[in-house]
Amino acid sequence: MEYSTVSFAIIPARGGSQRIKKKNIKKFYSKPILYWTIKALKRSKLFSKIVLTTDDTKIAKIASQLGVDHIISRPSNLADNYTPTKPVIEHAIRALKKKFKIKYACCVYPCNPFLNSLDLKKSFKVLKKNKNNFVFPITEYTHPIQRAFKLAKKNKLIFFTKKHELTRTQDLVKSYHDVGQFYWGSVSNWLSKKRMHSNGIGLPIPKWRVVDIDNLQDWKRAELLFKVLKINGKN
Repeated sequence: MEYSTVSFAIIPARGGSQRIKKKNIKKFYSKPILYWTIKALKRSKLFSKIVLTTDDTKIAKIASQLGVDHIISRPSNLADNYTPTKPVIEHAIRALKKKFKIKYACCVYPCNPFLNSLDLKKSFKVLKKNKNNFVFPITEYTHPIQRAFKLAKKNKLIFFTKKHELTRTQDLVKSYHDVGQFYWGSVSNWLSKKRMHSNGIGLPIPKWRVVDIDNLQDWKRAELLFKVLKINGKN
């Protein structure tokens, strides 16, 4: 391995997606969307094993066909729509530790067609210098959040922070959000009570490489962008 022989990628892929049915194996640009995630993980040459944790036998079968090294059967109490990510990865790590030596784990979401192997490498280098933290990609909000509105009755606009109503956008502090692609951490941090975000270090990535696929409109937009990037050799 190029970086470490004890780094595992762990893909959490439950079967009960609600907004997009069978989201984790739905065809994206002619391949199950999981294919593109696995491809980027292999291209990075960071991982001794690529692992899938799932409650769904069909997802497990397709993942094996796509080259996942190890499948973990996820219990039903960790496979509902309200289970946070960290307990799922903790369960997977504890299962892996019974068979393998593992020092670092990268949780990688399955619907990740814009996952970039260079981002994985850069963030892993950051992690090795900041072992008490989690590391994950972030991107800048497209508009200052200090100028955000909420809608009241009859679409009346109400500022979240009224004091910035007349502040020029260029004078406001830049704000960032988690892009929801992957999270690097040491095994000791994953198994601790630390929270990922409040103990996080961000790797800024460009906004044009970030698409959060929550519904079918997002899916279509992502496919269009993916096609453009493919044509231009940027993906």
